[in-house]
Amino acid sequence: MGLIKTLSTCALTFSLLANPSFASLNGAIPKKFGIVMFRAFDTTDITAPLEILNFIGLLYNTEVALLSDTLEPVSAQPLTMNPKNSSVWSAITPTHSFDTAPEVDVLIIPGGPGARNPNMTAVWNYIAKAAPKTKHVLTICTGSGVAAKAGIMDGRKATTNKAAWKEITTYGPKTEWVPKARWVEDESAEPPIWSSSGVTSGFDMLLQFVEKKYSLQNATYMANLIEHVRITDPSNDPFAVNINGSAT
Repeated sequence: MGLIKTLSTCALTFSLLANPSFASLNGAIPKKFGIVMFRAFDTTDITAPLEILNFIGLLYNTEVALLSDTLEPVSAQPLTMNPKNSSVWSAITPTHSFDTAPEVDVLIIPGGPGARNPNMTAVWNYIAKAAPKTKHVLTICTGSGVAAKAGIMDGRKATTNKAAWKEITTYGPKTEWVPKARWVEDESAEPPIWSSSGVTSGFDMLLQFVEKKYSLQNATYMANLIEHVRITDPSNDPFAVNINGSAT
């Protein structure tokens, strides 16, 4: 199995490097990415960016820092919602604490049940301090609520998971929340802040980011590799009808 996995990885790498779409780009591209982590994060909100960064890292010199309050593994397990006493949640070990975090070009903020945790002062303080030094901020799902509590969404347009809309939008009373959007690109100030709606919409936002920063060919090729049918229109939001639903 190890040999098969290695051969598969090599085949994928060769496919990426041999594809003519991945020519050298003119101009600066993001090199350093940081992903904020906190207890009860949504797994896909973190693994989706890592999936895309895995591809980018094969083509361009790229670094990623996994950031949390301490260096202890961060669990996706909800703080309170585990009525069946299950053990299905993953844990990810940070590469840096907030105190030792390097400066990054792109800061990624996930969502998840933990976004509702009222005791995340360390997370909010780090985002408030780090975001202004970045070149871009990306939030996924209810991560926009975390960013709002950190104070970086004031005066900005944003969206969030429609099933959690009623609660999360209260976190940013000075944010202009866009109810019908798969993702929102706010470039009205520095740094630009993009926010995606529900969990899987993060893929569409991330691929749009790849298209803008790297190339359309790169984004299209990555979407084909992961067999994802892109939604390229940010206003194409079939889940806006769920805006009156309860948080999940």
